[in-house]
Amino acid sequence: MNIVLLGPPGSGKGTQAKIICSKYNLPHISTGDIFRANITNKTQLGLKVKEFIDAGLLVPDELTILVVKDRLGKEDCKNGFVLDGFPRVLSQAKALDEFAKIDKAIMIDAEDEVIIDRLSKRRICKNCSNPSHLDWLVNGKCEKCGGEVYIRDDDRPEIIRQRLLKQKLPQDVIDFYVSKGIFEKVNSFETKEKTFEEVDKILQKICK
Repeated sequence: MNIVLLGPPGSGKGTQAKIICSKYNLPHISTGDIFRANITNKTQLGLKVKEFIDAGLLVPDELTILVVKDRLGKEDCKNGFVLDGFPRVLSQAKALDEFAKIDKAIMIDAEDEVIIDRLSKRRICKNCSNPSHLDWLVNGKCEKCGGEVYIRDDDRPEIIRQRLLKQKLPQDVIDFYVSKGIFEKVNSFETKEKTFEEVDKILQKICK
């Protein structure tokens, strides 16, 4: 099955993507991972992407679409995939529709205040780079190695609010998938397991 996962940063869609891929043995495809892999392997696409990233610019729509199309053409995607964070705009959704048949577009949704609360409690270990959470720390230190932790600038409440505004999923993308009859919305619960229960109900219907 070919699944698109949508949702704001901090909604938990990345976590859900990993759980889906583990249970259904599907590749987890995210544009960030694809960009990094192409840059590391010094492919033609990767070199083009690197030019924009090094200049501090957003990777153009056309190039992002080419990178995703190339990735979905790989052998491991023949029996399905989970696309995480793509498409972000209507032009990308329409382009994707030309080279991949999407079975479901699932939006993992959460209220802004819930996301801000979650992300602002995230901490990173200075020693082992382990991403942690205030509730997981042991005596205020990394639960894995005991190292000092810090909060990333991106995880400060005022920055999170700006990111949510900038990265809000356009309504026309939602409308596009609604018109195709494949859009579903799942609220992000307190636990990833509870959220996945709701996601899996949708996936089970595809499998039948």
